[in-house]
Amino acid sequence: MMAVVRRSHVPVYMENKNHTRLTHFHFHPFSALPEMQLLIFWAFLFLYLLSLLGNSAVVLIVYTEHSLHTPMYFFLANLAVLEIAYSCVIAPLTLVNLLSGRTASISLAGCGTQMFFFIFLGGADCMLLSVMAYDRYVAICHPLRYTIIMNWRMCVSLVAVTLSMSSLFGIQLSVLILHLPFCSNNEINHFFCDFPAILRLACSDTHAHQVTLFMISAIILSVPFLLVCISYAFIVMAILHIRSVAGRQRAFSTCSSHLMVVLLQYGCGSLIYLRPSSSYSPEEGRVVSVVYTFVTPVLNPLIYSIRNKELKNALSRVLKKKVLSP
Repeated sequence: MMAVVRRSHVPVYMENKNHTRLTHFHFHPFSALPEMQLLIFWAFLFLYLLSLLGNSAVVLIVYTEHSLHTPMYFFLANLAVLEIAYSCVIAPLTLVNLLSGRTASISLAGCGTQMFFFIFLGGADCMLLSVMAYDRYVAICHPLRYTIIMNWRMCVSLVAVTLSMSSLFGIQLSVLILHLPFCSNNEINHFFCDFPAILRLACSDTHAHQVTLFMISAIILSVPFLLVCISYAFIVMAILHIRSVAGRQRAFSTCSSHLMVVLLQYGCGSLIYLRPSSSYSPEEGRVVSVVYTFVTPVLNPLIYSIRNKELKNALSRVLKKKVLSP
């Protein structure tokens, strides 16, 4: 196995008036050592399968257990579905590249498609976390009106809005990439088609693209995070007014798991997309990207299942049914 980029894969060029335009790319390998590539492959495969198993279990439990047919678990199941799809967009091609020992070729159209689904699913993930914070705010601060405010029509509408907005952002950034001119360098210093890494290969002024990326990132990351902070500010004030110690602990336990996921998701995203392009480091970008593409999808179901008593009890009941059934 070779762990270096083979130049025998000759990129296809399209002639233009002032430059030649690349239509195929290769990803930069994680390591020049085949043994290290194989080790990374097994680590990523383990995380990928664990994320599929964990998130699928969450979806199955919420679907089969009628006691979990509430808005909070409806949003949690949708988050798990997004995590499954999100992992499937990045992991398979990365695993193929690692196992083959060389970087497979990807077309410009394929790169744009991967970027669309990455932005679409990642953006929906971030915005859905703010919706979940709002759900917790209503449940704790307005418990008597909770069923009226968070009815099923409202829940479905909130999910639909997050998906629609994130898809529009994905289309916008993908179209920008497809119209960029790429010249001599066809190696993406990343393991998937990430917007900052692709911009570094362009042979034209990308200032407008960088501004667009920053604005969309601010909408996807900063605005939802601000809404989460506002929601939790009201939640904390409401919890402090609860006289019962057990009641305060139950309320904090309900919110703590969601807050842990929020900090992990928004923290990693901000390190990549809410920083000046001049300070962007490809090596750092790859490391942080590993966290939110392979690690975070695994941690989300683990955090929610460990911190959520109802989900743990439901999982125990489902397992008992499977074991005891003839």
